[in-house]
Amino acid sequence: MTDNQLHHLLLDNLSTAVLLLNDGLEICYLNPAAENLLAVSAIRLCGNTVDILFTEDETPLSSMREALDSNHPFTQRQAPMVLPDHSHITVDFTATPVQTTSARMLVVEMQSMDRLMRINREEALITTHDTTRNLVRGLAHEIKNPLGGIRGAAQLLAEDLDDNSELKEYTEIISAETDRLCSLVDRLLGPNTMPKFLPVNIHEVLEHVATLAEAETRGSITIRRNYDPSIPEIQGDRGQLIQALLNVIRNAIQALQHSKQKRPTIKLITRIQRHFTIGKVHHKVICRIDIIDNGPGIPEHLLDRIFFPMISGRADGSGLGLPIAQAAINLHHGLIECENEKGETRFTIYLPLDT
Repeated sequence: MTDNQLHHLLLDNLSTAVLLLNDGLEICYLNPAAENLLAVSAIRLCGNTVDILFTEDETPLSSMREALDSNHPFTQRQAPMVLPDHSHITVDFTATPVQTTSARMLVVEMQSMDRLMRINREEALITTHDTTRNLVRGLAHEIKNPLGGIRGAAQLLAEDLDDNSELKEYTEIISAETDRLCSLVDRLLGPNTMPKFLPVNIHEVLEHVATLAEAETRGSITIRRNYDPSIPEIQGDRGQLIQALLNVIRNAIQALQHSKQKRPTIKLITRIQRHFTIGKVHHKVICRIDIIDNGPGIPEHLLDRIFFPMISGRADGSGLGLPIAQAAINLHHGLIECENEKGETRFTIYLPLDT
């Protein structure tokens, strides 16, 4: 075996994605790990300049040229890449100049960071939700105690007043407003009963919610279904799943009703995903539900906070629907994520099937 064959054998068996570039930044070689990462064959990619992968950011390209000129390696974190199939990934990569007898080359080692970034993002979301829930529970306890006293005092005062007294109206207002505040606090706390986990057909739940949504909108919004019939029943609380899905869909409905979209549409998509991590917990198989609307989207400054209580992008919004939905899905060991894409807002619900 020649040295060249040995080098290729070693590179071909590495789990790290490796590209070899010439001094014109043309791709001369990529190992199988790189083919897997970039979702493209070596035959298709070799001969192209590496800028085919960095169409959104020219910083990596200028850094590679500088590395070749200065003969010094460099590392870049979280570089965005656009793959030949137009999908997007984020990578950390190290570029190391190599001088051969005939030319200068650049060895680029890449590692996908999407999974790690998603896990960190989900972990932060779960931690934030838990912290917020504990804070709200503490505040709710402090609020409900004096509210009960105020309502009781108003009732005692009303008993001492004549039925025709004008002051009776004020005591009724006090009682009504304390009841309203108690109801608000209860909604902040979420479900007050433990979930009853039974076999649930997620498509039956989605159809129930879709029917309610179609009745509320009177057909003004088109709801399209794209279900995976192979998804088995999940262990869940049907009532809480309905409430969570309905809150997310109503959020989409309200966004569409406040938009100028001529053909307002909500898509309901279900799929199976395997070997998926939610937070730090790995699941062999999960049910993924996408609820997509073609409304105006969520303002960027609110995107990271929409699952906090009382945060809403609408003046008339309560900011409670999404936090309640997140709490219900968390009870099923799942998670809700949201992202804006071009012309659509996507809420993704992950529910484990192996718990």
